[in-house]
Amino acid sequence: MTRTVAMGLVLSAFLAPAAFAADAPGGKVQAELVSSLEEAVNKVVQLAEAIPAEKFAWRPAPGVRSVMEVVGHVSGGNYLFSKLLGNPNPAAGTDPEKETDKAKAIAALKASLEHLKKTELAVSDADLDKTADFFGRPATQRSLMVRAAGHAHEHLGQLIAYARSNGVKPPWS
Repeated sequence: MTRTVAMGLVLSAFLAPAAFAADAPGGKVQAELVSSLEEAVNKVVQLAEAIPAEKFAWRPAPGVRSVMEVVGHVSGGNYLFSKLLGNPNPAAGTDPEKETDKAKAIAALKASLEHLKKTELAVSDADLDKTADFFGRPATQRSLMVRAAGHAHEHLGQLIAYARSNGVKPPWS
């Protein structure tokens, strides 16, 4: 296989989620942001699955989130961004940030990702500049989607450091 063909296969595999999502009601920007979000959250899921349950209470220092709390925080963030984009948590009254069971925390993370993806893909191009209150400041729906992906990537990096500190190699590396 030539290097050019190999690169084409890698790029097509990387872009496949965005290409698929482009057929959704939202537009290309929404599909690209969902692809970035999905990449980060799916890696958080893989790490959460790889880290032993007995390490879920581990935290690098007092007052810093534990592994379990990071997983729950990403879930909670996904639901917060969905709400800000106009689609509240379908499981109102539950708090994924308070989950203490590994399997339930991972299931909640997966459900929050699906909910946020559906929410983002439903945003029309015309609504990208519509604003919502984001901690006392106006934010466009576009910027909320960028922040959602950034939030997931930020905590992916945190969880990578946690995993490596506990002798767990990220499954994709």
